[in-house]
Amino acid sequence: MPASYRPVGTITRGTTNPNRLRRADRYVAGPLAPVLRHATDPLVVDLGFGAAATTTVEMSARLLRVRPDVDVVGVEIDPDRVATAQFFARPGLSFRRGGFEIPIPGRSPAFIRAFNVLRQYNEEEVPAAWELACSRLAPGGVFLDGTCDEIGRRATWICCDATGPQTLTISMQLGSFDRPSDVAERLPKALIHHNVPGERIHRFLSAADAAWLALAPLGSFGARQRWVAMCARLRAEGWPVLHRESRWRLGELTVAWDAVTAHR
Repeated sequence: MPASYRPVGTITRGTTNPNRLRRADRYVAGPLAPVLRHATDPLVVDLGFGAAATTTVEMSARLLRVRPDVDVVGVEIDPDRVATAQFFARPGLSFRRGGFEIPIPGRSPAFIRAFNVLRQYNEEEVPAAWELACSRLAPGGVFLDGTCDEIGRRATWICCDATGPQTLTISMQLGSFDRPSDVAERLPKALIHHNVPGERIHRFLSAADAAWLALAPLGSFGARQRWVAMCARLRAEGWPVLHRESRWRLGELTVAWDAVTAHR
């Protein structure tokens, strides 16, 4: 790269832990797997992998089960982090310096994952970052903007395509929370400041809490049964809940973006 090259973005704290992003990886390897299987170029970008390459290495191993020729590229603004990550490089797994411009000339990713990155930006910076990253996607590609706690028990992510955000997913370790809205502190930057009365995301989390509390008797059969029943109730109430019980049983709840968008 030329000496004048400046990646688009800001260096973030870069903290990470093993298995921290397993819930998002499981979603990519599950409902979104057809995107990778059908991609002309099986390129996946882990944007902002942090101070250690752990989650990028894990993502590569998990997606190899979906497509053996997957090519995972970890992208970071901090050149020292990129240099450290080279220890893990191998065929199908590489690391390079860059930002939301996705510095891989001549190729378009099927997936771009940016976890715990935009959370550290200002909210007004998010739409431009989404637009730039999504402009680099292959046709039908997906950009995941997500946030999670330090060990991945509570996570949320937004799936975007070339037309903008499409879904919000909540994924929680069953038994690790009192009510669904406990995930609010891990909402993506585009939503976290809108979790106030009158906003759609607040109404959605409040509805989830109400359903969860109403189904408390099912708790005697375990948190999984109660969560599945909560998802079914929300769908019956008219919320655009996606996927089937097989995903709900994992502690996931995915809803169409229009139901939670910050725009009234």
